[in-house]
Amino acid sequence: MIPNQELTIDDYLSILRRRMRVILIPALIAPALGFAISYLFSAKYTSTSTVSVDGQKMNDIKPVGTEDVMQRVTTLQQEVLSSKQLQPLVERLNLAKAGTSLDDMLDEIRKGVDIAPVESTSPGARRKPGQSDVPGFQVKYTTSQPHVAQQVCNEITSMLLEENLKSRQQDAQDNTEFLGQQVEEAKRNLDEQDGKLAAFQRQYVGQLPSDSDNNLKILMGLKSQLDASTPTLNRAQQDKAFAESILAEHLAAWKTSQSSTSPQALEQELSSLKSQLRQLQARYTDDHPDVVKTKADIAELRKQLALVNSAKLEEPGDKLSSATEPPEIRALRVQIHQYEDAISQTTREQKHLQEQIKLYQGRVALSPAVEEQYKQLTRDYDTAQKFYNDLLADERRANVRRRSKFSARVSNFTS
Repeated sequence: MIPNQELTIDDYLSILRRRMRVILIPALIAPALGFAISYLFSAKYTSTSTVSVDGQKMNDIKPVGTEDVMQRVTTLQQEVLSSKQLQPLVERLNLAKAGTSLDDMLDEIRKGVDIAPVESTSPGARRKPGQSDVPGFQVKYTTSQPHVAQQVCNEITSMLLEENLKSRQQDAQDNTEFLGQQVEEAKRNLDEQDGKLAAFQRQYVGQLPSDSDNNLKILMGLKSQLDASTPTLNRAQQDKAFAESILAEHLAAWKTSQSSTSPQALEQELSSLKSQLRQLQARYTDDHPDVVKTKADIAELRKQLALVNSAKLEEPGDKLSSATEPPEIRALRVQIHQYEDAISQTTREQKHLQEQIKLYQGRVALSPAVEEQYKQLTRDYDTAQKFYNDLLADERRANVRRRSKFSARVSNFTS
């Protein structure tokens, strides 16, 4: 062959004529051989049911993931393909074959069943609330008889749906019972926290954080009242001291003036008059004017002495003096008594104010510690309240939650 020679159409036709047998023989023999081999194998028919997973219809429920769906489907498959479930299926569809045992027939059905997830056509598409990552799964059954494949596929799909419904009902019941127990326990805990908070409030009444500002205001008011009462007390004490000094002066003057009318002075004067009367009677008759006057003076003096002695017997000591004291002295005594009452009352008020000040000072001093304990109890109560409310909401949702539904679309094809 000449190197780099250009091939023409005639050259290609010449090559084709030379290689005709090599091309025609495989082209004719291979289809015939494949057609002959196909008669050696029996036909297989596959029926497919596509089950779409709608998921839960609650917006606040987390969507079911791929692993959760397929794990559930695998569990359902094991339950449906058990001998307990397949034996009624074989009897109902009359699938028993002559010369084939029931166990072999069940194994054949299990081998022909295939369940696989349906791949999402748009992986990046945004899902609706409650929509699963897996749009659905396919139930396939392969056998040599097309109508048997369709019947078995439909029956297995129906059994899967029934088992799913039973499982959902049981799960819902278990979930409701569990939530009910949790709610009761949370309620007991909430009642316990409420009791602790109420007991704390009763124990520290007037010392709670809400009373802190009020306690400070009351304490300042009490101190102001105590400060205001001090000048009043001092003024009353000064007035009393002044009145007592005036009283002492009046009493001294009055006692000096009363010293001449004392019983001793009257006795001496009476004795002197009697001596004078004896001297007059020795010189004059009883009708003499000096004798008559002296007798009258003696009688009057005896009356005064009798009055003084009788008053002394009835009211001894200071009472006698008080009964005969001048009005100005009695007024001073009443005034001093009023000052004493005012001093006593002011002293009692100051003592009461001091006790109240000590009480509120103690409350203010304990306020930080009480506030810390109160905050801890309040936090515990709020946490228990929130947990209880969340459980109540979960229980209500569990009672009204719609079960996940499967919708099946069955299509048959052969292979």
